[in-house]
Amino acid sequence: MRQNDPCDQGNEAPQAAACDAAVDAVTPMMAQYLAAKAEHPECLLFYRMGDFYEMFFEDAVAAAQALDITLTKRGRHQGQDIPMCGVPAHSHEAYLQRLIRHGFKVAICEQREDPADARKRAGKTLVRREVVRVVTAGTVTEDTLLEARRPNHLAAVAEAGGASGLAWLDVSTGALQTQPLTADELPGALARLEPSELLAPETLSGQPVLADWRSCLTPLPASRFDSINAKRRLEQLFNVGTLEGFGAFSRAEIAAAGALVDYVALTQRGRLPRLSPPVRFADASLMQIDAATRRNLELTRTQAGSSRGSLLDVIDRTLTGAGGRLLLARVVAPSADPAEIDRRLDAVQFFVEDEQARTDLRSHLRRFPDLERVLSRLSLGRGGPRDLAAVRDGLALVPALRSVLAGAGLAMPPASLAATAARLAEHSGLVERLRQALVEEPPVLARDGGFIAAGFASALDDLRHLRDEGRTLIAELQARYCAETGLSALKIRHNNLLGYFVEIPARLAEKLPAAPHGPFIHRQTMANAMRFATVELSDLEGRIARAAEQAVSLELGLFEELVATVMGEADGIADVATAVAALDVAAGFAELAVVARYVRPAVDDSLAFAIEGGRHPVVETALQRQEAQPFVSNECALEGERRLWLLTGPNMAGKSTFLRQNALIAVLAQVGSFVPASAARIGVVDRLFSRVGAADDLARGRSTFMVEMVETAAILNQAGPRALVILDEIGRGTATFDGLSIAWAVIEHLHAVNRCRGLFATHYHELTALAARLDALACYTMRVKEWAGDVVFLHEVAAGAADRSYGIHVARLAGLPAAVIGRAEAVLQSLERDERSSAMARLADDLPLFAAAAARLPEAAAGAGPALPPQVIEILATVQPDALTPRAALEILYRLRELMATPEGNAPSAGRTIAANSPV
Repeated sequence: MRQNDPCDQGNEAPQAAACDAAVDAVTPMMAQYLAAKAEHPECLLFYRMGDFYEMFFEDAVAAAQALDITLTKRGRHQGQDIPMCGVPAHSHEAYLQRLIRHGFKVAICEQREDPADARKRAGKTLVRREVVRVVTAGTVTEDTLLEARRPNHLAAVAEAGGASGLAWLDVSTGALQTQPLTADELPGALARLEPSELLAPETLSGQPVLADWRSCLTPLPASRFDSINAKRRLEQLFNVGTLEGFGAFSRAEIAAAGALVDYVALTQRGRLPRLSPPVRFADASLMQIDAATRRNLELTRTQAGSSRGSLLDVIDRTLTGAGGRLLLARVVAPSADPAEIDRRLDAVQFFVEDEQARTDLRSHLRRFPDLERVLSRLSLGRGGPRDLAAVRDGLALVPALRSVLAGAGLAMPPASLAATAARLAEHSGLVERLRQALVEEPPVLARDGGFIAAGFASALDDLRHLRDEGRTLIAELQARYCAETGLSALKIRHNNLLGYFVEIPARLAEKLPAAPHGPFIHRQTMANAMRFATVELSDLEGRIARAAEQAVSLELGLFEELVATVMGEADGIADVATAVAALDVAAGFAELAVVARYVRPAVDDSLAFAIEGGRHPVVETALQRQEAQPFVSNECALEGERRLWLLTGPNMAGKSTFLRQNALIAVLAQVGSFVPASAARIGVVDRLFSRVGAADDLARGRSTFMVEMVETAAILNQAGPRALVILDEIGRGTATFDGLSIAWAVIEHLHAVNRCRGLFATHYHELTALAARLDALACYTMRVKEWAGDVVFLHEVAAGAADRSYGIHVARLAGLPAAVIGRAEAVLQSLERDERSSAMARLADDLPLFAAAAARLPEAAAGAGPALPPQVIEILATVQPDALTPRAALEILYRLRELMATPEGNAPSAGRTIAANSPV
């Protein structure tokens, strides 16, 4: 809920009190408005008045500001003008969309009777109105309010039985899923779902774990999350005696799912969309990706929040909305089951090899409607004739889709595609009925009429004939009367007082015989004419007057019958939609593989990670769009004795790109896509971690370095042998020696404890010394070429270590003033001459750094470097590093620093050993 929203729950009491006090003292219309508003104080109220939805009081002020529309006034209330604004009813969805994006909820208050009927009630002319739905970010179903290629998740989190549970529902498709989780796992799950609206008990809504989702959080009373009532509600909804047939759900999962169903029923005023039975999210068979990694790798959105430029944007070749949503679901939750991955890859390979099948299938998919969302709208009573036509047209394409999968091309489809084809039921009877019933291009709204085809209902055809051919029928009746009476001067005329009547000259009135269909009834005598009525004419007049209204009413009845027929086959239609989405993803991946030169990866249960000629999918696409130089491919082999790479090299040489591209290749492979490489073998990755880039979290009081450490801690505490970890510049946000020490310890932990596959990029060249003592650590660097005083970044990865960072060269490229560059070069030369400033690099032969220093003391004494004070030499020669406590080590460091500054200071006596607890 928005902060400072005039409809916040905090404003309920004063507004409700004002409403209660004012109802008796205002006009009937305003009393009706205030009563509806009192029932929904947390919402803006769209109050239907003719062709507009009007808003009053605080609602009008807030909406006018959010929509940038004119704020006016209407009448007075309690001595003050009533603020008012409104939006046209025929285009209100565009305004709804903007209000929802601003964080508002909107209650739609509709006229529930015709004004003419209201006027018939004695003394009561106010049209009856009531709220028909509450529109919230998580419950919208209109296409204009939704992104076609993204789900719109309404999620709920609950606690019960000492555990936590998460449930989510897409009202626009009816998919309902649950997941048991811990508080630590909740942020990652929500980052995967990106819910539009999150429900939580008031007791949990203030928890820090939900801090990132405050903008879409809807707190509800804890009673709505009662697991017993939720279980009963779900069993009643799905007409079962127990939920066990759908799976084993925890109490917390059931509580969250029940809260979702209750909330949807509340906002839809008792109506529920067609919901699929609950399914437990199988996270154990999926690659686990935390929120930080998703953000760092830009899987579905860039760090700026745009979908353009993300991995999903680059690989998406789907042609249907359902296919786009399925692709997104796979990208955010890649499979960790090699058998399932192979089934997906088999389907992609079939379409790669059979170009004709791929081309034919995609030509049909371009015309396939979004049946998942159509079914949801129809079940909620928000569908229209065009939705019925979508069902007709979509199901009509099923035989063509089955034909493509019949194996008439280069090869028989694999088992995975055969299983998909089995779900493509043709529903020929329904298709034929809808073809007979509907015009080719029906209107959007049923109330507009004109969507039932001629010949489908004879009664409707008669009404339309009356409506459209009234003048012709009157002329035909006049001609027949003339013939029967022999009076050519007889006319049938019309006025507002008498309606239709027969008129003849007064002089001929006595010649008028009784008509065969009843006598002419005298109505009016004029100076020169006489007017008559007949039963037949009166009946025709009534039928003409009622024809249009009755035609629309009959069409609405036929529409409801057709909707009921469609919903009777909803499960089969949903199966078709699911199968089409899977075909769309497979064919889209095949199109991507052919166009972008991707290859099929081998994914198995090993711990291998061998990429030949790997490329970054997003960067490569960006270079192609800019018609720039081609992307430089690289190898990466993380297995056995080389499962952990230490990557050095200058900025702008491509370290971060190389790290990310290998993580993305792993994601693509386990999503079920071919990958940007010349060859790839990947042992399935169960957890993916990325610590790349710099960002702070000031809202929670976290500096850039703190965020870096929190994310690194998560990696070190969770990564196992099957994980893939990419780390970039750990320790850069603090002092040099602090950062180097942290990076050193992190590498050792990854090597000895996590034992995972990993890429560790760093500017700390001193860390390359670890390769001599860590068996599975290998050093690699980004190749650089110096030519004619300039530096060329080759973007190639090669074995070895960098000897410098070229940071000043990058600063020059960035445009730093020449004076600054010159001064920086002079300072660098001075620092490089000072051997003491690089002592850590010289002392890195072994983990006990002081012992390594002691071993090199003879070189210093012989003049190989700046002389050390004899007291320092004596301390280093006698120290026992493995026995030191942290405090003792710090005391020694402080003492050594003092001695370096004042060489003549006192030193320990010769032969003294500095042990674990000895003060210096």
